[in-house]
Amino acid sequence: MALRFQLALADGTRVEGTAPDEAPWEVVIGQGELPEGLERCLLGLAAGERGRFFVAAADAYGDREDKAREILPRGDFPTDVDLIPGMAFSFTLPDGHEAMGQVVAVAETGVEVDFSHPLAGHDLIFDVDVVAVGGH
Repeated sequence: MALRFQLALADGTRVEGTAPDEAPWEVVIGQGELPEGLERCLLGLAAGERGRFFVAAADAYGDREDKAREILPRGDFPTDVDLIPGMAFSFTLPDGHEAMGQVVAVAETGVEVDFSHPLAGHDLIFDVDVVAVGGH
């Protein structure tokens, strides 16, 4: 499926999207490219259709969870960076995969990092314009 889209928080804050002059975004439904709640919005839409959908946090990226927080040694971070809550970093996990984490709190010896998806805990508004379905 090829589509143009805008994704915003429920309060209207734009998160991401495609520009009108940009090539449409290609997504394969059922491949896990999107959370199930967003995929359900696209089911049954045909080329040329548009839609605006409210997607609750639980159906999008889930809720923030305390178990997704870890305290990492201050030494794991660059010494030339003034760490402040809200900063995001990419971390290499023991299995070699990359994960994004957001600084929650900074202490002299440790840094609390939340590894929840950045959109976890947020209700979303998903605007879509379907350009093509199937083999476009």
